[in-house]
Amino acid sequence: MPCTAFFASISPLGRWLGAVALSAMLALGWGSLAQAQAPTPQDVGQITQRWIDQTLRSGPPSVLRMEVQVGALDERLRLAPCERIEPYLPVGSKLWGRARLGLRCLVGPTRWNVFLPITVKAHGPAWVLRGSVAAGAVLSEADAIQTEVDWAAESSPIVAEPSQWIGQTAAYQLQAGQALRQAMLRPLALFQAGAQVRVVSKGPGYAIISVGQAMTPGGIGQTVRVKMPNGKLVSGVVIENGTVELPL
Repeated sequence: MPCTAFFASISPLGRWLGAVALSAMLALGWGSLAQAQAPTPQDVGQITQRWIDQTLRSGPPSVLRMEVQVGALDERLRLAPCERIEPYLPVGSKLWGRARLGLRCLVGPTRWNVFLPITVKAHGPAWVLRGSVAAGAVLSEADAIQTEVDWAAESSPIVAEPSQWIGQTAAYQLQAGQALRQAMLRPLALFQAGAQVRVVSKGPGYAIISVGQAMTPGGIGQTVRVKMPNGKLVSGVVIENGTVELPL
């Protein structure tokens, strides 16, 4: 059976915050055949396409344009007659990137369960590098241009807003044409390992301020370990001015 494709434009929402994660089983309907008969490739394709259509429409609103390519069952496979076929997502799966869609017979003389390969693409605006960037280099506005890419091409989330990547450093050597993703970036280090840092612990109506020694480099938003004067190791989050804030 040749691959089929589904295209859906979903109404805009400020920005897409993550992948389209779905539950292990989405009982949005199943395929019913007129009587118990062996499903044909056309039957399987229609049932699968209808389920994908319903599932994507029920997902969160997004600026992304979804495209799902559905593969084919192994040509050597012969399915027993079935009156009712249910598509489902295997546990831990999601409609994002390369995945599998399960199909199982619910009503028929022989219960069976098979899997179809699917590829989910999510086209939307992203920032793409104009040229290569050395590891550790600080990214500036001139380093990237906005264009449309497939957000689901890699597992690391896209960094959609300029404020999220300008001033960040490259975690490794980056190449021209790459879309900026979270795994590629590191906050600019405000201090290095061994530096003396200000440590703050806040609570209702009070704040305790002390000084400790950073055990690792730290940038805004990163969790670091700090050695206190009494030798105790604590963990906190780096905030502005290189201060480490401890959780309550």
